[in-house]
Amino acid sequence: FSSSLPWEVQYNAMLQIEGLENVKIFRPGYAIEYDYYPPTQLYHTLETKQLRNLYFAGQINGTTGYEEAGAQGLMAGINASLKIDGDEEFVLGRDQAYIGVLIDDLVTKGVDEPYRMFTSRAEYRILLRQDNADERLTELSSRIGLANQERVDLLRSKRVLVNRVIDFLKSYSVAPEDINEFLERAGTSPLKQKMKLIEVAKRPQVRLNELIEDVEELREIQSDCGRRAGEVVEAVEITIKYEGYIAREKLMADKIKRLERIKLDEHFDYERLKSISTEARQKLARIKPSSIGQASRIPGVSPSDISVLLIYMGR
Repeated sequence: FSSSLPWEVQYNAMLQIEGLENVKIFRPGYAIEYDYYPPTQLYHTLETKQLRNLYFAGQINGTTGYEEAGAQGLMAGINASLKIDGDEEFVLGRDQAYIGVLIDDLVTKGVDEPYRMFTSRAEYRILLRQDNADERLTELSSRIGLANQERVDLLRSKRVLVNRVIDFLKSYSVAPEDINEFLERAGTSPLKQKMKLIEVAKRPQVRLNELIEDVEELREIQSDCGRRAGEVVEAVEITIKYEGYIAREKLMADKIKRLERIKLDEHFDYERLKSISTEARQKLARIKPSSIGQASRIPGVSPSDISVLLIYMGR
């Protein structure tokens, strides 16, 4: 039985257990109940809509978990500091960081159970990789005074090295007699004519670090990378092998961004829109989305409702 039951229920339950007929309970079990603030009443900055200059983060927003709380605390702190200085707010998109997914889910969909950040909640998982966190966030962090110049310089030097390797792979052609022995060891079909090295590197059976060992010019570039060779090789391999998937996700993200740019007035009167469903009208009025993009992600708001909203706005 649950230790969150009233103590007299716990006691009577124990009396029913053989051998515990005379049991005495010195301290009954208990459960802690957490109240929370409806996160749909927050802006993406985690500032409350009802009371300006008040920011909430962590379990009070309906989340559970240390990382979830820490991420919100970071974003709330950043935006509170920026607001004090009169600077522009800092909001991460769903295609930029898991923090962006977390906060957008909270303020757009609300919670009906403690929220945890699972990778399955993100629709752009190919863009939100652990190997490209520096690429996604370092320069953004630098603009608001967090990442120092040394970190920015490290990112830019890595970018130069990655592009150097990719440019070489695109420009260098390899002959069958020079590469077929390697391809046989890798378990893939041999070449019958010259081919750009990047096409060889894209093959699923070919590991880039092994290919580098077989091509002298690549070994020279790798040695120029120094201690960063490992991360450069990883970045190059992911970039070239998943190029099509990455491009497709970026295209999807760009389409959504166009909807994000169409802003909605916080005081928009949705009751005037009689052509949309009652559920959509009620949810839009309650959540007050800041953009068409956010409105389209509210559960119960259909694509046809969004179309009506766009027509009403003259779009």
